[in-house]
Amino acid sequence: MTVLVLGDQLTRTVGPLDRDGRVLMIEAHDFARRHPYHPHKLALVFAAMRRFRDRLRADGYTVDYRKFETFAEGLNAHFEAHPEDDITVVRPASHGGADRLRDLVTDAGGSLTVVEDERFLCSPAEFDEWAGDRDSLTHESFYRHMRRETGYLMDGDEPVGGEWNYDEQNRETPPEGYEPPEPPTFEYDEETREVIEWVESEFSGGYDDPPYGGDWADPDEFQWPVTREQALHALERFAESRLPEFGPYQDAMREGEWAMNHSLLSAPLNLGLLTPDEVVERVLDAYESRDVPLNSVEGYVRQVIGWREFLRHVYRREMPELATANQLGQTESLPEFYWTGETDMACLSDVIDGVRRRGYSHHIERLMILSNFALIYGVEPAELNRWFHAGYVDAFHWVTTPNVIEMGSFGAGVFATKPYASSANYVDKMSDYCSGCPYYKTKTTGEGACPFNTFYWDFLDRNEDELRSNHRMGLVYGHLDDKDDAEMEQIRERATELRERAERGDL
Repeated sequence: MTVLVLGDQLTRTVGPLDRDGRVLMIEAHDFARRHPYHPHKLALVFAAMRRFRDRLRADGYTVDYRKFETFAEGLNAHFEAHPEDDITVVRPASHGGADRLRDLVTDAGGSLTVVEDERFLCSPAEFDEWAGDRDSLTHESFYRHMRRETGYLMDGDEPVGGEWNYDEQNRETPPEGYEPPEPPTFEYDEETREVIEWVESEFSGGYDDPPYGGDWADPDEFQWPVTREQALHALERFAESRLPEFGPYQDAMREGEWAMNHSLLSAPLNLGLLTPDEVVERVLDAYESRDVPLNSVEGYVRQVIGWREFLRHVYRREMPELATANQLGQTESLPEFYWTGETDMACLSDVIDGVRRRGYSHHIERLMILSNFALIYGVEPAELNRWFHAGYVDAFHWVTTPNVIEMGSFGAGVFATKPYASSANYVDKMSDYCSGCPYYKTKTTGEGACPFNTFYWDFLDRNEDELRSNHRMGLVYGHLDDKDDAEMEQIRERATELRERAERGDL
């Protein structure tokens, strides 16, 4: 038997790997040419695959590591060497991935056995039983289910501390001059450095051309764990230095502080270098041994056993329709500055610059800066989703699609109960961007008015038929009703002007 290990399944903690069998890994390159990907994402995946191969071999596994342009070529080469082989693979997370693999293996003359992915804490059968015949899926209900099932942060049948969710305590703004702990850094071996350089030369030749606009990725900013040992080091650094203040400043944004107190563990989790249970249990150990604040611990546990698991199953159940969902009928093209970073808006400029340089921004920047602006601007959700896939090192279809299409764009109405749209007021409350921005956070119309303000009210106006009846939107539509016809006309005119400027590249 041969076990096929895919590039985002780099684990021995769970799964079918067996020293007595053969391991097949295929490093295919054509996917990196068909669509744009951040160079750091490609370097991370290819380096992590090669280091995982080396560790398996050092530990006595027989590993066939095949480099080809296409995955099919790699499989054909394997079956030429091992005719009619039986291959076992952990179910790919992407929609239709198992079926595509089965077709390729069958065409090559072999057979394929697909086993479930044990890295996740909630199986498909468990989630479907929980979902039952519910009219709608809510994350909070699922999260409480997962707390009960895992026993994490539970005191018998009740949540530790008496509350299930401390989100209200996770919205503080740090004091002026606050400096979060430095993100972890790693010493890379020669092969990893070679992979980074190879990706830059092999796949980044067009990064000076549209849609990128040049200077996409800084090789010196690559700082992601490519081995399990490095991933464990990153986990330890988070638990020791970043976790205590993660909770209160979870939603805070500061210019130039791309990581704040966030864990930076999504990429190694999504690759399999870490498992969610060991991550959560290390955080709980910090809580129990060092008296880390409960709101920090609960906030992070919620992200891992709640949100991450929830999105996986929403994706599984709602694809393929989810990928193209667009219930608000948004049709605008993504502004070019998402690729180039060339905008005078301080918040978008800083966040996009971070994505371009290192393939990362934290979750509130993704939701309330990048997705929020695209939402109120009117961007077609699938186009925004393609940009997120291109921009982030931790972007995989199963997690990015529900985050962007549903949560960020209110595209499907599967679990989001309202659009996450806001004006400059939210950005100003949670960041320091507005103080240094040439746009005025208090103006909605006229010269210098903040585009977030103009587009926010324009968004509510454009989508009134779809949103006014939403019970969570009553208050904001009450404020919209306070605006007279003359002001609304000024808002529409300003929105048209700003879109024209965005299309010209001078917003």
